[in-house]
Amino acid sequence: MYLRIRHATTYRYAQPVQFGPHRLMLRPRDSFDLRVIDTAITISPQANLRWMHDAYGNSVGMATFAGLSDTLDIVSELVVQRFGSALPRTKVEPDIESSEISYTLAERAVLRPYLDLASADPDGALDAWLQDFRARLNGGHLLRALAREISTGLTYAVRYDEGTQHPLDTLRMGTGSCRDYAWLFIELARRLGFAARFVTGYIHDRSPEGGGMMSVVGLTHAWAEVFIPNDGWVEFDPTNNLVADRQLLRVAVARVPEDASPISGSYIGPAGAFVGLGVGVEITPAEGLV
Repeated sequence: MYLRIRHATTYRYAQPVQFGPHRLMLRPRDSFDLRVIDTAITISPQANLRWMHDAYGNSVGMATFAGLSDTLDIVSELVVQRFGSALPRTKVEPDIESSEISYTLAERAVLRPYLDLASADPDGALDAWLQDFRARLNGGHLLRALAREISTGLTYAVRYDEGTQHPLDTLRMGTGSCRDYAWLFIELARRLGFAARFVTGYIHDRSPEGGGMMSVVGLTHAWAEVFIPNDGWVEFDPTNNLVADRQLLRVAVARVPEDASPISGSYIGPAGAFVGLGVGVEITPAEGLV
């Protein structure tokens, strides 16, 4: 399946400002399940763009600017080929009866950052929620059940403000965006002994049964990956209750959400100069390649 992705981001200011360096995480890594056919990034005002790999191995573009402007436009265009998941949908190890996750010493050494908790839980509320969740389980796979519990138990909401909610806030309010769902899932999975990481990218929908998707078309998306012995990194999308689904188009992975922001940067200008942000994502079949 070949797809064309256009991701346009526009920042507007009340008067011309000076832009600091901007970090762009918009180009996926080639893998056995996702191949990059073509890529282009257009930036206005003109910027110098250099590429690097970050500590996670993500492709990162560093943009630097010389002039002033009251608008910053960044447009990423991709053509990718998405393959089906290598993971059988009917089988994910381990099942719900497993008492603990068994990573090898070599795996544990590499996975340590993704096992360590990153969200404080001083009163043990997350552990208490997990205890109640596990007490109500009556069969099935533990992580599938966890993703389904978050998907059905919370109310999805689009949030345009920056940042990710603390998992305790998401549980307390009973609502969140896709990145809030993903971060809650990750921190709960880590408390269950799994290595888990944050994923940003896109979601598309070409299937008739996709009408029930909660994710908003035209925005970026976030979900989780969990390292499962004998299966490797497996995608779990608690927003849409998906597991290892080809509708998920991975761009970047990180230990914590702030390390995987699609675009981050700064500007120098008077207080209140920032007016607004617009983001638009279009995903269509790549004509002539299908």
